[in-house]
Amino acid sequence: MAHQEPQPIGVGARQSMARILAARNMDPDAVANSTDRPAVSSRLDGLSAGMPPRYRNALADHPQVLDWARDVAEAAVAPSLGARRQVTTGPSLLMAGVVGAGKTHQAYGAVRLLVQGGVGVRWRATTAADLYAELRPRPGVDSELELAAVSRCPLLIIDDLGAAKASEWTEEVTYRLINRRYNYELPTLITTNLAISDLRAYLGDRVASRLAQMTTRVEFEKVDRRRHRAAA
Repeated sequence: MAHQEPQPIGVGARQSMARILAARNMDPDAVANSTDRPAVSSRLDGLSAGMPPRYRNALADHPQVLDWARDVAEAAVAPSLGARRQVTTGPSLLMAGVVGAGKTHQAYGAVRLLVQGGVGVRWRATTAADLYAELRPRPGVDSELELAAVSRCPLLIIDDLGAAKASEWTEEVTYRLINRRYNYELPTLITTNLAISDLRAYLGDRVASRLAQMTTRVEFEKVDRRRHRAAA
């Protein structure tokens, strides 16, 4: 689901507000400080509303995921003077590990971390299986338009890459999606349960080669945290 963050008040409006507050003998800095805090909370609330309930409080704490969030935040650009910086380009991650290792949790937590840091994020999250279902040609749906929208989304989470049944069609769609994001250097968080050798066999050399160049590989410990918590 894509999520559009609200934009902050422009510079001119801030100056006008400061003059009004000064005329009323009110401290502009005190008022600004009191309104800035709820704004962060409001942005997080808005972000959480677009997330699956299980991940609304996700916390990113993996060192490489934290490094990724920092690098993406540093690359963010304000579209105009006084506007909040927005995610535009940046690095990508390929998070690999067994089922239940916490990869998806870290991905959603990374998006929350960006918002907490004051960065605007237009993002979308999908599983690979759901993505293929949405893009499969069918009457009344412009699959090419949908693929373009996913390809150009500033930040994309692709969960469980390699879990869907492979075919020439899925390989071609994946190539087109990854190639566009590779060319435009759009941050992408990808999770997979497959080893790199298996991922290459599943996706083909063209996709695997681009993933190798555009992503940093993050290895998760071989522990199913879901089962571990259930047994505790």
